[in-house]
Amino acid sequence: MTQIESPKVVKKKLFSPIWLLPIVALALGAWLGIKSIKESGIEIQIHFPSATGIDVGKTLVKYQGLTVGKVKDIGIDEDLKGVNVKVMMDYRAKPFLNKETLFWLVTPKASITGVEGLDALFSGNYIAIQPGKGNAATFFEAERQPPPMQVGSEGVMIELTADKLGSLDVGSPVFFRQIPVGSVVSYRLDGNARVIISAFIQEQYARLVKKNSHFWNVSGVKVDASLAGIKVNTESLASILAGGVSFSSDDKAPAAQNGDSFALYDSETSALGGIEVSLTMNDGNAIDKGTRIVYRGITIGTLQSKQLTATGVTAVAKFEPEYANLLTSDGLFWLEGADISLSGIKNPERLLTGSVINFLPGTNANTALPSSFALQETAPDLLKAKKRQLTITSTENMGLTAGAEVRYKQLPIGQVLAVKLTKDLSAVEYQLELQPEFASLVRSDSYFIPESALSIDASLDGVSVKTRDMATLTKGAVSLIPGTSDTPLAANTRLSLFSSMDEAKQFFARQQRLYFTLTSVDGADVSQGSPIYYKKMQIGSVESVNWQSKTEDFAIKIAIDKQFQPLVQKPKVFWRNSAVDVNASLAGIDVAVAPLQGALKGSISLGLLDSSTTEPNSTLKLYESKQLALAQAQAIKLTLPASAKLAAKAAIRYQGHQVGEVTQVKLNADLTTLTATAYLYGDYAEHFSRSDTEYHMVDAQISLAGIKAPETLITGPYIGVLPGKSNQKASQFQAKLVESSYANVAEDALKFTLEDSNLGSMKVGTPIFFRGIKVGQIDGYSLSTQGNSVLMQAHIEPQYSHLVNQSSQFWDASGIKVDVGIFSGAQIEAGSLETLLAGGINVATKETTQAGNRLNQGAVIKLQHKAQNEWQEWAPAQ
Repeated sequence: MTQIESPKVVKKKLFSPIWLLPIVALALGAWLGIKSIKESGIEIQIHFPSATGIDVGKTLVKYQGLTVGKVKDIGIDEDLKGVNVKVMMDYRAKPFLNKETLFWLVTPKASITGVEGLDALFSGNYIAIQPGKGNAATFFEAERQPPPMQVGSEGVMIELTADKLGSLDVGSPVFFRQIPVGSVVSYRLDGNARVIISAFIQEQYARLVKKNSHFWNVSGVKVDASLAGIKVNTESLASILAGGVSFSSDDKAPAAQNGDSFALYDSETSALGGIEVSLTMNDGNAIDKGTRIVYRGITIGTLQSKQLTATGVTAVAKFEPEYANLLTSDGLFWLEGADISLSGIKNPERLLTGSVINFLPGTNANTALPSSFALQETAPDLLKAKKRQLTITSTENMGLTAGAEVRYKQLPIGQVLAVKLTKDLSAVEYQLELQPEFASLVRSDSYFIPESALSIDASLDGVSVKTRDMATLTKGAVSLIPGTSDTPLAANTRLSLFSSMDEAKQFFARQQRLYFTLTSVDGADVSQGSPIYYKKMQIGSVESVNWQSKTEDFAIKIAIDKQFQPLVQKPKVFWRNSAVDVNASLAGIDVAVAPLQGALKGSISLGLLDSSTTEPNSTLKLYESKQLALAQAQAIKLTLPASAKLAAKAAIRYQGHQVGEVTQVKLNADLTTLTATAYLYGDYAEHFSRSDTEYHMVDAQISLAGIKAPETLITGPYIGVLPGKSNQKASQFQAKLVESSYANVAEDALKFTLEDSNLGSMKVGTPIFFRGIKVGQIDGYSLSTQGNSVLMQAHIEPQYSHLVNQSSQFWDASGIKVDVGIFSGAQIEAGSLETLLAGGINVATKETTQAGNRLNQGAVIKLQHKAQNEWQEWAPAQ
């Protein structure tokens, strides 16, 4: 049966647990609301140059790969110079949104150094953030490039300064011992003078960068080419493509800090220091930037630059640091390239690599370095101070050039330094240099002979052919013949270079001869080798004939064999010989023919005198003939008008006596004068070589009075001479066509002048008569200064001078005078036959000559045309 349970009565509680649910819900809602408000984000605005690569709702803001925001909106700015991007940032980013916070757009970028923003290639472009310091901010200016050093990057950021960027770029690696330890993160211009490059060194390598580190550019490839091969040096492939930087590190120096600045050098050599030196040269051929400086085959430096100066070229060279101690004040530099010769090629690799600069350290290590060093064209001769310098001469070049070897017994002992003409251009001069060990071979009688590359000696016995090396063919060579003397060669003594051994022997044979110098007015028709005779036997020869411009004569050097020394110690004279000498007279014809050698080359004869003032070995005269020589004639020169009829062999006479002769007459260049070379015989030279000696032409004069100097009709004109009185000597004279007015008049004769309106029949020699006896004559005539009269110079012989005084009258007695009158008839007046034919002058004196009326020397008296009757009646007692 159904059993009904009785209800249970439960007592009601005051607080029901169900109310906990709304309370929890309310608390959770409040918490969620507060959290939602807190985590709703922070809105900021970033200004970009453009919106390229930015999408609303897609482009994220990332920090270290963590998303911290998203682009909410994009709008154009008010100035139309960019866009404003609204970004909702995570609320947790609020502490980092400060004034110095940086934003930039990250996009994929590929370059030769690698790919940047690779994550953006898959996830899309994003905006990167780098927290900064300062006050909180909500507006930011986006960076165009990522910042050099980002927050969280451990390492050191440094700056490098350079004149130009070169091949460096963002991402170019930084090497240390060819290990990449960092990279170039940015670059910028510092004004217009230089470039500043920012480089980042990674954390693990940051300790390598020191305060004194040196940085240099290692971009590209360095090629060292030679015959041994080609060497290519580079840091890495990246440095070839994108450039690179390397640096040095000093363990003892303090580490560099962020922001430290360093200079960026072009090369390791420039960066690591060394010593720079200046080299001077005449020109910059065969050198350029990079030319090596070599010492003992090791490169110790390079040429940095070269530039033109006012005096030549100046180059800057730099020694590598480890070799800087080699440089001294007396160091030597010289240029050296490949040397090509017949014997081969020296340093052939330099045909490809170019010349090098050789260096030789000096010994003055403690002396200050000079401002510059001279770059020599040839290697210095270290033994030059010990070598023997010689000068040899020859009459002509023997085929030698600079560089020719000097040999002894076919062994090289020196070389020819230079070949040139002597100062007087009369010979060839060679400068020789002998090695120190062979200097003692040269003695006072040493000489040299040239060597022939090819020598052929042909005779009846056969043909002998001798050849030398190619150097002898191209440059020539010279052999030393030491000689036999024990006397060393004196300083500055010149030795001879002979064409052959035979010529040398002949030369030394001539040393055993006596030498004299003869002076001649001409070359005497002799030349080198002309024989010297004594009594038709050859005793010597002519050595040389030279013109002397100062004295305008010739110096003939002769050599006499020493065996004839007793002859030449006596008083002697020399004369030239004619090839054929003909002496014709009524007694017959004497023909003398010179020996064949003398006839062909000319010859000279020696004669001895009984007495002479000539000293042995002094300068002697070469006379034109034997006659002049034995008379010891003195040479003079006469200048005459070109109209003078003078010829060679004309005599020089004084009052009919021959005192000399003319040997040569020639027309001068002015065509108006003649120059006659003449000789005065030694006995008369003293009187007729005075400076006031008078020389004049004497020629035949035919007139009604007779013939003056009739002998000249046969012998031809000759030279008349009047002795001088001066103590001064002369050898050149001006000869006249006629003798002077009173040339042959006695000193005590009475000299005066007659004046007439015209000359009439008067002439030189017209006599003056006193009572029909000749007492004087006319000696000359000339026009007066005014030209209105004729002045006739006359004289009265000393024994008749008392017959003439101031009362004397002179009248013309020449010819026949006829006086015809109507009533008086004809009167004819004539003198003697002599005055009728040759003219004459009569004189009559009225008073006795006394002291008061004497006629003075040089008085001028009028010549009357007609005598008065009373004059002929004057007859005073004298």
